[in-house]
Amino acid sequence: MNISAKPHLTIRLCEPRGFCAGVDRAIQIVVLALKKYGAPVYVRHEIVHNRFVVDGLRERGAVFVKELSDIPAEYRDRPVVFSAHGVPKSVPADAETREMFYLDATCPLVSKVHKQAMRHERLGRHVLLIGHAGHPEVVGTMGQLEPGAVTLVETVGQVADLAVPDEDNLGYVTQTTLSVDDTADIVAALEQRFPNMTPPSSESICYATTNRQEAVKKAAPGTGMFLIVGAPNSSNSRRLVEVAKRHGAADAVLVQRASEIDWARMQGVSSVSLSAGASAPEIVVQEIINAFRERFDVTVDIALTVEETENFPVMRDLRDTELGGADMAFLNGTDG
Repeated sequence: MNISAKPHLTIRLCEPRGFCAGVDRAIQIVVLALKKYGAPVYVRHEIVHNRFVVDGLRERGAVFVKELSDIPAEYRDRPVVFSAHGVPKSVPADAETREMFYLDATCPLVSKVHKQAMRHERLGRHVLLIGHAGHPEVVGTMGQLEPGAVTLVETVGQVADLAVPDEDNLGYVTQTTLSVDDTADIVAALEQRFPNMTPPSSESICYATTNRQEAVKKAAPGTGMFLIVGAPNSSNSRRLVEVAKRHGAADAVLVQRASEIDWARMQGVSSVSLSAGASAPEIVVQEIINAFRERFDVTVDIALTVEETENFPVMRDLRDTELGGADMAFLNGTDG
C-alpha cells in the first residue's frame, strides 16, 4: 500500500463561468485606450470588481481614481474611462464641463436598464429599483432619474412598508447582478401589493448572472465545498455563494486567489465544485485547480448548462487598434 498516495478529489467545474461579455468589453476598452493613446489612461472607480484585473491594468499604465476631480489638472487631456457598472448622468456632464475626453465602458445590459428606468419615468411612473444600496450599478441607475423619481427595494420585508406617490402608477427595474430566485420573490411581493405595477420591457437581470447561477445550481447538490472565485465587493460573485449553499452544497466560500483557500476545511472532502463570478479571470480558476492537484489526485467533471456566444463590441474609435500577444492573453483572462 502506498501511504503517500494523494487522496482522490472530484472537481465539478462550472460552465459558463468567469468573464462575461460586458466585463470583457470594459477591460478591452482600457487596454485598447492604453495602446492607442499611451499611459496614463485614467479610470473612474474599478473598471470591474476584481483585484487581479485592476492590478494588471495598473501595471499597464491605468490610473484608478474615485472622482474626476482626483485627476491632476496637467493630465486632464488624457482619456478617462467610466466603469462597466455605469455612472450617474452627472458624471459625463462633469467630464464635459472639465473638457475631458471620456470613454464610457458601461455594460450594454446595464445601459438597457437605464433606458428602461428612464422610460418608466418618461411615462409618468414612479420607479421601483430592486437592488443593493450603495452598489455602483444602483448608484448609476438612480442617477439617470430626477431626485425623488425612484425608490430602492432591497428585500421582501421592505415591500409592505413602501411609501410611493401613486400605487397605481409604478414601474420596476432591477440591478443586473442579483440572485434570480431572491429577485423573483421580491417581484412577487411587489406584484401582490401593487397589482397595476408595470414590469420592464425585458428581463433586467443579465444573461451572464442567470447562466452562472444555473450552472452553480447544477453543480451544488452533494458537493462538500463550493469555491467561488470573485471579489468581496462583486455582487454577482457573492450571489453565487448564496446560490450554492441554497441548492445543496455543504459549504461555500468566496476566494480571490488560491492563497486564500483554507486547506483545513478540505479535510475529508471528496468533491469540490468551482465557479467564478463574471469579473474573475480564467487564470485564477486554473491556479486554484493546480493548487488542488498539488494536494489531491484530481478528476475534473464539467457542469455545463449553456454555451455563451454573446459579444459586445467596443466603441468605433478603438476597433482598429492592434494588440500584441501579451495584451490578448490578458484580455482572455489567461495571463497576468
